[in-house]
Amino acid sequence: MTTKNEDTGHEARVKKNDHIELKLWLRLFSCSTQIEDQIKQRLRDQFQISLARFDYMAQLYREPHGLSMSDLSNNLMVTKGNITGLTDELENDGLVVRQASPDDRRSWVIQLTPQGNTQFSKMAHEHEKWILEFFSELEPQLIQQMYLLLGTIRQHVTHLSQPVY
Repeated sequence: MTTKNEDTGHEARVKKNDHIELKLWLRLFSCSTQIEDQIKQRLRDQFQISLARFDYMAQLYREPHGLSMSDLSNNLMVTKGNITGLTDELENDGLVVRQASPDDRRSWVIQLTPQGNTQFSKMAHEHEKWILEFFSELEPQLIQQMYLLLGTIRQHVTHLSQPVY
């Protein structure tokens, strides 16, 4: 038997008289969390890989010439220590290679190996199918409308976060 909290996730915090904006925020957060949890589970079940490793490999897949560890850290919004740990693990598994940077001998450039490229390509294909499945009940026009509306919210929040002088 599931509890209210398990059924509604973050939305369980909503009260009848709460502002609709708060309800919307919690619904967005709940949807995002549910989808992320599904992706994590499917990556573990089908590929025995974490979402962090998948995201790391996705960054490298988009940059065939590789990325510095600093760029990976910035792109993934994690510490350089986290990147070092992931790099060590993926290098031990033969999925990435670390080479000295031609521009800065103090830094490394990380690239997917051919094996890493092949493995990520398979995972990315499945990942895309999962995302399409999650939204398959929605009409294409509604998906487009939601996409545009969420873009408007992002622009507004970005504007609000700009410093005022």
